[in-house]
Amino acid sequence: MIAMGGAIGTGIFLALGATIRQAGPGGALIAYGCIGIMVYFLITSLGEMATFMPVAGSFETYASKFVDESLGFALGWNY
Repeated sequence: MIAMGGAIGTGIFLALGATIRQAGPGGALIAYGCIGIMVYFLITSLGEMATFMPVAGSFETYASKFVDESLGFALGWNY
């Protein structure tokens, strides 16, 4: 696990260097903040759905119920 974490950390560090070179430090911080806000809202909405309607399954169960069964199937396979 330590080796895997070190490899992931190195990959993020190298990718972050290329991003800062292209967008600059301000652009990288703005992009990181935007994605962080989107992930926050996604996780809170998933938590609210799990509290409102607990089901025996993962998040693709909610996609199958609220959107379409084919979307839930695709989410399950992609995950």
